[in-house]
Amino acid sequence: MSLSLLLVVLLGLTIAGYFLGKSRSLALTGGQVRGLHSLPMFYGWYVVLWCGLPTLLLFGAWVALEDSVVRSLVVAELPEAIRSLPADRLGLVITDIRNFAYGNIPLDKADPAIRPVVDHYISLHQTGNAALWVIVLCLGIAGILFGRSRIAPDFRARNRVESTANVLLIVSSTIAVMTTIGIVLSLVFEALRFFAAVNPLEFLFGLTWSPQMAIRAEQVGSSGAFGAVPLFAGTLLIAAIAMIVAVPVGLMAAVYMAEYAGPKVRAWAKPALEVLAGIPTVVYGFFAALTVAPFIRAAGESIGLEVASQSALAAGLVMGIMIIPFVSSLSDDVINAVPQSLRDGSYGLGATHSETIKRVILPAALPGIAASVILAFSRALGETMIVVMAAGLAANLTANPFAAVTTVTVHIASLLVGDQEFDSPKTLAAFALGLVLFVVTLALNIVALRIVKKYREQYD
Repeated sequence: MSLSLLLVVLLGLTIAGYFLGKSRSLALTGGQVRGLHSLPMFYGWYVVLWCGLPTLLLFGAWVALEDSVVRSLVVAELPEAIRSLPADRLGLVITDIRNFAYGNIPLDKADPAIRPVVDHYISLHQTGNAALWVIVLCLGIAGILFGRSRIAPDFRARNRVESTANVLLIVSSTIAVMTTIGIVLSLVFEALRFFAAVNPLEFLFGLTWSPQMAIRAEQVGSSGAFGAVPLFAGTLLIAAIAMIVAVPVGLMAAVYMAEYAGPKVRAWAKPALEVLAGIPTVVYGFFAALTVAPFIRAAGESIGLEVASQSALAAGLVMGIMIIPFVSSLSDDVINAVPQSLRDGSYGLGATHSETIKRVILPAALPGIAASVILAFSRALGETMIVVMAAGLAANLTANPFAAVTTVTVHIASLLVGDQEFDSPKTLAAFALGLVLFVVTLALNIVALRIVKKYREQYD
């Protein structure tokens, strides 16, 4: 009995509760809505709240706590020699037990001392899942019965539902804010540990990036250089190339779709552009590495230029194609939202269609267009896969678009790949890079908000 099936059953219960509550309210007044304090749908949602909220809370608590509870019970069944192992080795034993229980590793390969523990692990999971099914179903049915019994013609169901929805919205927004704060604090604390070992000035203004730390005192070539300027320069170079491609193409496509294209053309052109945003980035990476990069290299060599097999230009061009929908789709929506009265006033003063677009529509839509450009730029800053496959991993400090460069996000991923110890400056450097990227993105958002505020006052 899988947990996904239990969720489907819970969904069926809530739907049944909605219709039971709605039909109960109408039955009390002989099918007349006028005799009810609230609309019938609010009585249905009231029953849904009593059925869905307790069961979902119990289900979430079980999913969150099941692993730790089962782990503690399984550890208690292990032999004393295994229980006394260090925490990291004991964790490996627990992982092996899970793999045996789930069939990832054949059980006949298990140590004889662990086989009873594996059986106990399987038994605990089966018992727990069966208990969860029984408790959740009983709680859901009890919630339906209780909620339905509270329904009366003068019962203020709308007030109860709206107040509960208000609480849920507050809780959701609080979770979102706290999650953001947690992300920032995790970056700050780990970055401070990094800056305790590496001078912040060296990190922010150093020109050499080679985060290899020496393992032995006599080891050569691994002293560690944490100057991140080559990473920042590579990130900005690739993002700038991408924006040179995406902004003009995306903005002109938005103007065409909003102002010139007919309904039939717009009906297929806009979805066709938005498909670009749904293509996996690894596909763009293959396209850049196998098609665009060789083409740029061959074209450059034909006119005497030295072009690397992996270049910033190849990555930037493909990344620009990828982020065109971020500019075109949002800008199209913003241009369409410009009031028709502004267009009519411009035409009434004798302006042509193109003059109206340049002097009225685009300035009025500028806040939204700026927001779309900032969003596209932030997306370009955060891209990893295209850069890995088309621009390489070399931390070169250059403004040459034909050279191989790398970005901040690529090195964050490479520094955290595999088993890492978070006491090494090499690993902690990823958090420092992440903090810088976060600050840059925050600054871009602040600039966008200022632009929006400035021009919104002119066109409100």
